[in-house]
Amino acid sequence: MGEDTKMATRKIGEIDGRHLAVVLPHIELEVSHTSGNYVIDVHGKRYLDFVMGWCVGNVGWNNEMLVKRLRDFSGPYYVSPDYKYAPWERLAKLLVDISPRNISVAFRATGGSEAIETALRAAMLYTGRTEFISIEGSYHGHTLGAMSIGSSEFRERFSTLMPGCHKLQLPLDDRCLVDAEQKLALGSIAAVVMEPVLCNLGGIIPTQEFMRGLHRLCKAHGTLLVVDEVATGFGRTGRLFAHEHYDIEPDIICLGKAITSGYAGMGATLVTEQIARAMDFEFSFYSTYGWHPVATEAAVANIEFIRDRWPELQSHVTSMGSYFESRLKEIGSGHIIDYRIIGLAIGLRFAAAGAATRLASLCRERGLLIHAMSHDTIQIFPALTITTDVADEGLSILAGAIRLL
Repeated sequence: MGEDTKMATRKIGEIDGRHLAVVLPHIELEVSHTSGNYVIDVHGKRYLDFVMGWCVGNVGWNNEMLVKRLRDFSGPYYVSPDYKYAPWERLAKLLVDISPRNISVAFRATGGSEAIETALRAAMLYTGRTEFISIEGSYHGHTLGAMSIGSSEFRERFSTLMPGCHKLQLPLDDRCLVDAEQKLALGSIAAVVMEPVLCNLGGIIPTQEFMRGLHRLCKAHGTLLVVDEVATGFGRTGRLFAHEHYDIEPDIICLGKAITSGYAGMGATLVTEQIARAMDFEFSFYSTYGWHPVATEAAVANIEFIRDRWPELQSHVTSMGSYFESRLKEIGSGHIIDYRIIGLAIGLRFAAAGAATRLASLCRERGLLIHAMSHDTIQIFPALTITTDVADEGLSILAGAIRLL
């Protein structure tokens, strides 16, 4: 029997993974389907999903309204980027309408990494500068430009990353602001790029003083402030966008993940009209699959779903965030030393080294998915529509696992 025939006769649970590159570390969970707050594997085991694709499935898996919209979609299955397509303008207007007053233009992208790339180009073209500031250890995507402003560890493997990225060191305090001012005073910084809540660093929540101070310094030095809302956008922190917690108006907003709540791949870069003019040249933001028609339909449906229910949804996210915080402080006593909770973006740092990895494994064995961000920090990103009963189900599993640490 030939190799091709052998592969063809294997059942789905027997796929050996010899031909597909996988993300490391790799979780041995082969998904069959999803429903609401649950992931179901090929053996029929149900897992309560407290990760939701890592800030992707904000309105739940198999949301009835979104599924219906996509099932009823009758538009084209591809539109060339240099043609016109009315739903693109409709989506752009939706995004602008829910953004700060200074934002007026949306650029198409396939995901968060491409949205960041567009932001970097726009910042360089608008300011005429070539250097950036970001937070040490941060993550903004896996393209070379995005990795250039990410963790310094990337440079150990990629010596050709874009030079000129200055790092701010945690904690984000008065001393960090002084460091930021000294770096901005160089006059070479095109933009500061950061998550307004640092999900990619374990859920660190900057203070009002830091964010407003940084915003003020950027304005004073002619530097743009780029907020990476790829993970925090569309209600995750109890506001539509996390930067709203600080009453600031960023110059550029990068979106992805929950822009479609996982029903298709998409990203977007939102900018002011003045910055958009700097991008007005051929191929400045060309993207073959940016805002694919099906993805556009998914994004419009998702944003309308969130927008039309926002007062109630915002209240629910805020109250559920408080509920999670209260329960977590009960079950984590003696183990958890730092609670980072804002809305339903939750980071928990444990006292014991290696506790996070162990806990994620214990929970998965018992049917709960959480994310080990590092050896001592886990993250929880449940659906924004999660009910108290479902939350209790997962928290009970988590409590049992913590007792085994």
